[in-house]
Amino acid sequence: MKLKEFLQLPENHFTASQITRWLWRALRGNRLQAVLNASIGLLGVALSLASVWAMQRAIDTASGVREGSIYAAVGIMAALILGEFALGISRVWVKNILGIHAQNRMQQQLMARLLRSEWRGREAMHSGDILSRLEQDVRQVVTFLTETMPSTLSTVAMFCGAFIYLLQMDTWLAIVTVGILPLFLIVSRIYILYMRRFTRKVRDCDSQVQSLLTETMQHRMLVKTMEADSLMLTRLETIQSELRRWVRRRTAFSVASNFFLNVGFSLGYLIAFLWGALRLSQGTITFGAMTAFLQLVYRIQGPARELTRLVPAFVSVFTATERLMELEETPEELQGEPRMLPGPCGIRFHDVTFNYGAPGQQPTIEHASYDFPPGSCTAIMGETGAGKTTLIRLLLALVKPQEGEISLTPGPGLTPNPSPRGEGNFGEEALTPLHRCNFVYVPQGNTLFSGTLRENLQLGRPTATDTEMIEALRMACADFALELPDGLNARFSEQGGGLSEGQAQRIAIARSLLRSGSILLLDEATSALDADTERQVLKNLLSKKDHTVIFVTHRPAVVEYCDQVINI
Repeated sequence: MKLKEFLQLPENHFTASQITRWLWRALRGNRLQAVLNASIGLLGVALSLASVWAMQRAIDTASGVREGSIYAAVGIMAALILGEFALGISRVWVKNILGIHAQNRMQQQLMARLLRSEWRGREAMHSGDILSRLEQDVRQVVTFLTETMPSTLSTVAMFCGAFIYLLQMDTWLAIVTVGILPLFLIVSRIYILYMRRFTRKVRDCDSQVQSLLTETMQHRMLVKTMEADSLMLTRLETIQSELRRWVRRRTAFSVASNFFLNVGFSLGYLIAFLWGALRLSQGTITFGAMTAFLQLVYRIQGPARELTRLVPAFVSVFTATERLMELEETPEELQGEPRMLPGPCGIRFHDVTFNYGAPGQQPTIEHASYDFPPGSCTAIMGETGAGKTTLIRLLLALVKPQEGEISLTPGPGLTPNPSPRGEGNFGEEALTPLHRCNFVYVPQGNTLFSGTLRENLQLGRPTATDTEMIEALRMACADFALELPDGLNARFSEQGGGLSEGQAQRIAIARSLLRSGSILLLDEATSALDADTERQVLKNLLSKKDHTVIFVTHRPAVVEYCDQVINI
């Protein structure tokens, strides 16, 4: 039987071998913690079995069956107990210190993968769902790789060691003790079938709760002004009640399963006790040997319990791994060294057609041919839904046209070369994500991050000096920020809390101006500014004539500064 069939995993495009390989690759970066946990676990097994021997020896010494010092026997037990304490402290240290490193590392790797992936235009996953995967699913996978799997090794070692020890003392008792395990393995398949379903439902409901909380907090001003507090709380309660329902069902099933499991183990323990008591009454074993019997049976049943719990752990980690693998399905953008061209450079559309939907649907942009010459200033205008936002995404190489080509027209200073298309278009280069460094993009709306003014400006250029930041603020008519308490170190809350929309917009312009690209792309970048401030910002931006400027706008004041207007 295949692993996926045994685990009753849902059918999808990830096979069990693919998931296993992904987990193996993830383990490579966490081997130190896994090895340390496994080593601590195996040492714990050795100390635990040695404790059984020491207890038997101490009891037999105290009862006169064995010669020796009772103090020495108790001293050995004390040393073993101290050793187990030390291992417990080591286990906590490894879990808390290395564990958070492992979780952070996997989150960074997945975040880097998401940031490098192609922008598809219509995201299939809610941001709250993605956050849930990056937090809860990552934690579950890391815990499984660095704690569950290493502990499984020590669990198996404990089971085998205790069984061999008991087998040497009493063959039939050892066989009876482990004879019930095959039955548990058969029942575990039924357990998996239901527990997998319950676990998936709980995780899905968790993601829905996370999504609603994220959106509500992002739009809390809208919720307040629409007086929709009760509505949002009702929606939250509806999803949470569904979550509680599945948690209750999963808990009830787990409690019932554990009850029958514990009944079976308790029955096995009583059999072992009766067996030892009868042999003790017959004088065939010592009291110390009977104590050792019970200790060994416990050390066999304990690992057996852990092994039965390992199966649902596999189901849960397979589910979590699938959810993380889904984050990596979107292909990566072209990776490599950024291709900076001498500026100002222009950009040209060659019969471009782009469609977000399936083939056959009406294209968003169809057979478009535009020319933005080096050093020119262009206004792009059009009705809502005409394709202005799509045009921006095409310019920034976030999406690729299905037909035609977008190319950069380098300014003076670049050695002429043939077009990559082989058509001899003198000095042109086909636009790729590697050319994004040539763009200075100011997006629409409030795009400030929580943190200091300096940290926001450093998004434009991490190495920018204070002088360069101050100059950019002045160019964007945002020098008011220098009068804030703490100046460049002034701290903002989320989305520049405490600033007006116009102030936040001017800081965003300053941030973009710190970039070194020669194509300035502004998406309604002055929409929140008053007429005088807008006029001064435009005058500053266009005074040096060292950029190719593209405005996406509906404001007539902007059009007055442009060389050409493109209506979409």
